[in-house]
Amino acid sequence: MKDQRVAAFRKVLTSLLDSLDATVRVARWSGPEAIPTPLENSAAKLLDHLGSANRLAADRYLGSPPVVACMTAMSAATKVLDGAYVEYRRHIEAQKEELDQAAIALLHEIDGVKSTSDKWG
Repeated sequence: MKDQRVAAFRKVLTSLLDSLDATVRVARWSGPEAIPTPLENSAAKLLDHLGSANRLAADRYLGSPPVVACMTAMSAATKVLDGAYVEYRRHIEAQKEELDQAAIALLHEIDGVKSTSDKWG
């Protein structure tokens, strides 16, 4: 699809997915070795990516039906990820077992959103 809005939103959504995944991996990191810098950097950009994706998801889209369908699918994916991250954050101060369950739930939502990527144009 050649619409620049679709490409821009897809890029933001992909970055958000990467940052969410990195955030969970950093939170669950154990062992003596240091967290890899690219992983830390990706996790550190989570709020920027989440904000960008939410701004794009809040817009109303006009255009050809395929473009609107792609943008709507990415908006829905963003809302799912935002809600899943909010739920994960509610458990961030919890005991390890509860935090692990929250991380598993977030990863499940990430995988679910990734499975819809064929609708993103």
